[in-house]
Amino acid sequence: MVNYDDKRNFYRMMLNSEVTVTIIDDEANSKISATCRDLSATGIAIEMEHPLEMSTAVRIRVQSANNAVQPLDAKGKVVRVKEESANCYLIGVNITEID
Repeated sequence: MVNYDDKRNFYRMMLNSEVTVTIIDDEANSKISATCRDLSATGIAIEMEHPLEMSTAVRIRVQSANNAVQPLDAKGKVVRVKEESANCYLIGVNITEID
């Protein structure tokens, strides 16, 4: 029998892609460059140099490597912030809307 250590409802796709994170709660709609570590149907994990506050509303844009595939443009909410090392934070975002 298979041992299921990861009991997620959706498979995670491992990525190492540049993303643009726009902070929606910020009046200036600040844009931050980050790296997408993995992606699923309901969430995305990104690496950033600075932490974000829990529950921050964000828009994430992942460019496609192929012009035939549209970029991913999604809105979500920060649900996890973990400091991995100096100037490296893993941010978990729950996807709430895909454009």
